[in-house]
Amino acid sequence: MAGNPGAPSSTTPVRKECYTPGKTLWTIGPFGDFEVDEHYVPLRAIGKGASGVVCSAKNTITGEKVAIKKIANVFENSVDARRTLREITLLRLLKHDCVIALKDIMRPPSKDKDWFRDMYLVYEFMDTDVHHLLSKASHSAQLKNEHFQFLIWQILRGLKYVHS
Repeated sequence: MAGNPGAPSSTTPVRKECYTPGKTLWTIGPFGDFEVDEHYVPLRAIGKGASGVVCSAKNTITGEKVAIKKIANVFENSVDARRTLREITLLRLLKHDCVIALKDIMRPPSKDKDWFRDMYLVYEFMDTDVHHLLSKASHSAQLKNEHFQFLIWQILRGLKYVHS
Protein backbone atom coordinates (compact mmCIF):
# COMPACT_ATOMS: atom_id res chain seq x y z
CA MET A 1 0.00 0.00 0.00
CA ALA A 2 1.56 3.31 -1.08
CA GLY A 3 1.55 6.38 1.13
CA ASN A 4 -0.03 9.68 0.25
CA PRO A 5 2.38 11.39 -2.21
CA GLY A 6 1.37 14.84 -0.94
CA ALA A 7 1.96 14.00 2.72
CA PRO A 8 5.27 14.94 4.35
CA SER A 9 7.72 12.13 5.09
CA SER A 10 8.58 11.19 8.66
CA THR A 11 11.79 13.23 8.43
CA THR A 12 10.14 16.38 7.03
CA PRO A 13 9.76 19.08 9.70
CA VAL A 14 6.27 20.20 10.66
CA ARG A 15 5.88 23.61 12.27
CA LYS A 16 3.90 23.76 15.50
CA GLU A 17 2.66 26.61 17.62
CA CYS A 18 5.38 28.01 19.88
CA TYR A 19 4.81 30.26 22.88
CA THR A 20 8.47 31.17 23.44
CA PRO A 21 9.39 34.62 22.09
CA GLY A 22 12.08 34.51 19.39
CA LYS A 23 11.73 30.74 18.88
CA THR A 24 9.87 28.42 16.51
CA LEU A 25 8.84 24.88 17.30
CA TRP A 26 9.20 22.08 14.75
CA THR A 27 8.42 18.39 14.99
CA ILE A 28 10.83 16.26 13.00
CA GLY A 29 9.39 12.76 12.78
CA PRO A 30 10.95 10.30 15.20
CA PHE A 31 13.47 12.92 16.40
CA GLY A 32 10.83 14.85 18.32
CA ASP A 33 10.56 18.59 18.79
CA PHE A 34 13.19 21.17 17.88
CA GLU A 35 12.67 24.62 19.45
CA VAL A 36 15.06 26.79 17.44
CA ASP A 37 15.69 30.49 16.89
CA GLU A 38 13.27 32.10 14.45
CA HIS A 39 15.87 32.59 11.73
CA TYR A 40 16.49 28.84 11.37
CA VAL A 41 14.10 26.75 9.28
CA PRO A 42 14.67 22.99 9.60
CA LEU A 43 14.76 21.15 6.27
CA ARG A 44 14.97 17.46 7.16
CA ALA A 45 16.28 15.01 9.73
CA ILE A 46 19.88 13.92 9.15
CA GLY A 47 20.69 11.40 11.82
CA LYS A 48 21.07 10.38 15.40
CA GLY A 49 24.29 9.96 17.35
CA ALA A 50 25.52 9.27 20.85
CA SER A 51 25.10 12.84 22.03
CA GLY A 52 22.03 14.01 20.13
CA VAL A 53 19.93 14.24 17.00
CA VAL A 54 20.77 16.35 13.96
CA CYS A 55 18.69 18.07 11.32
CA SER A 56 19.65 20.22 8.38
CA ALA A 57 18.30 23.77 8.38
CA LYS A 58 18.48 27.03 6.50
CA ASN A 59 19.63 30.25 8.14
CA THR A 60 17.15 32.76 6.71
CA ILE A 61 19.46 35.69 7.51
CA THR A 62 22.54 34.44 5.64
CA GLY A 63 20.83 31.92 3.34
CA GLU A 64 23.37 29.23 4.22
CA LYS A 65 22.51 25.60 4.94
CA VAL A 66 23.54 24.47 8.43
CA ALA A 67 23.24 21.42 10.67
CA ILE A 68 21.56 21.77 14.06
CA LYS A 69 22.37 19.26 16.78
CA LYS A 70 19.87 18.96 19.62
CA ILE A 71 21.32 17.64 22.85
CA ALA A 72 18.31 16.72 24.98
CA ASN A 73 18.45 17.03 28.76
CA VAL A 74 22.03 18.25 28.52
CA PHE A 75 22.47 18.70 32.29
CA GLU A 76 20.81 15.45 33.34
CA ASN A 77 24.11 13.57 33.27
CA SER A 78 27.31 15.30 34.41
CA VAL A 79 29.51 13.23 32.04
CA ASP A 80 27.45 14.26 29.00
CA ALA A 81 27.38 17.89 30.19
CA ARG A 82 31.19 17.91 30.44
CA ARG A 83 31.53 16.35 26.99
CA THR A 84 29.26 19.02 25.55
CA LEU A 85 31.22 21.78 27.28
CA ARG A 86 34.49 20.31 25.96
CA GLU A 87 33.08 20.12 22.43
CA ILE A 88 31.92 23.74 22.55
CA THR A 89 35.17 25.01 24.06
CA LEU A 90 37.37 23.26 21.50
CA LEU A 91 35.26 24.03 18.44
CA ARG A 92 35.02 27.73 19.33
CA LEU A 93 38.83 27.88 19.27
CA LEU A 94 39.51 25.69 16.22
CA LYS A 95 39.21 27.41 12.83
CA HIS A 96 40.45 25.15 10.04
CA ASP A 97 38.97 23.75 6.83
CA CYS A 98 39.50 20.16 8.08
CA VAL A 99 37.69 20.77 11.40
CA ILE A 100 33.92 21.31 11.39
CA ALA A 101 32.93 24.86 12.31
CA LEU A 102 30.61 25.65 15.19
CA LYS A 103 28.50 28.51 13.82
CA ASP A 104 26.14 29.29 16.68
CA ILE A 105 24.96 28.20 20.11
CA MET A 106 21.29 28.92 20.68
CA ARG A 107 20.58 30.61 23.96
CA PRO A 108 17.76 29.35 26.15
CA PRO A 109 14.66 31.58 26.31
CA SER A 110 15.31 32.36 29.99
CA LYS A 111 18.17 32.19 32.48
CA ASP A 112 15.86 30.14 34.69
CA LYS A 113 17.40 26.65 34.90
CA ASP A 114 13.96 25.06 34.46
CA TRP A 115 13.84 26.47 30.91
CA PHE A 116 17.30 25.22 29.99
CA ARG A 117 16.92 21.51 29.32
CA ASP A 118 17.91 21.08 25.69
CA MET A 119 20.90 22.63 23.97
CA TYR A 120 21.09 23.41 20.26
CA LEU A 121 24.45 23.70 18.51
CA VAL A 122 24.64 24.98 14.93
CA TYR A 123 27.39 23.60 12.69
CA GLU A 124 28.41 24.14 9.11
CA PHE A 125 26.54 21.69 6.92
CA MET A 126 28.50 18.74 5.51
CA ASP A 127 27.15 16.53 2.74
CA THR A 128 28.32 13.36 4.48
CA ASP A 129 30.41 12.09 7.36
CA VAL A 130 33.30 9.65 7.50
CA HIS A 131 31.19 6.83 8.97
CA HIS A 132 28.57 7.11 6.23
CA LEU A 133 31.23 7.36 3.54
CA LEU A 134 33.11 4.27 4.72
CA SER A 135 29.99 2.16 5.34
CA LYS A 136 28.73 3.05 1.87
CA ALA A 137 32.13 2.18 0.41
CA SER A 138 32.18 -1.20 2.14
CA HIS A 139 28.98 -2.18 0.29
CA SER A 140 30.35 -1.14 -3.08
CA ALA A 141 33.82 -0.86 -4.53
CA GLN A 142 33.37 2.80 -5.50
CA LEU A 143 36.21 4.21 -3.41
CA LYS A 144 39.63 3.77 -4.93
CA ASN A 145 42.99 3.89 -3.22
CA GLU A 146 43.30 7.60 -4.16
CA HIS A 147 40.06 8.34 -2.32
CA PHE A 148 41.35 6.71 0.85
CA GLN A 149 44.67 8.56 0.53
CA PHE A 150 42.81 11.85 0.22
CA LEU A 151 40.60 11.03 3.21
CA ILE A 152 43.59 10.09 5.37
CA TRP A 153 45.41 13.23 4.20
CA GLN A 154 42.47 15.42 5.30
CA ILE A 155 42.25 13.65 8.68
CA LEU A 156 45.98 14.11 9.25
CA ARG A 157 45.78 17.80 8.28
CA GLY A 158 43.02 18.33 10.84
CA LEU A 159 44.90 16.34 13.46
CA LYS A 160 48.09 18.33 12.86
CA TYR A 161 46.15 21.58 13.24
CA VAL A 162 44.50 20.44 16.48
CA HIS A 163 47.87 19.47 17.95
CA SER A 164 49.79 22.56 16.76
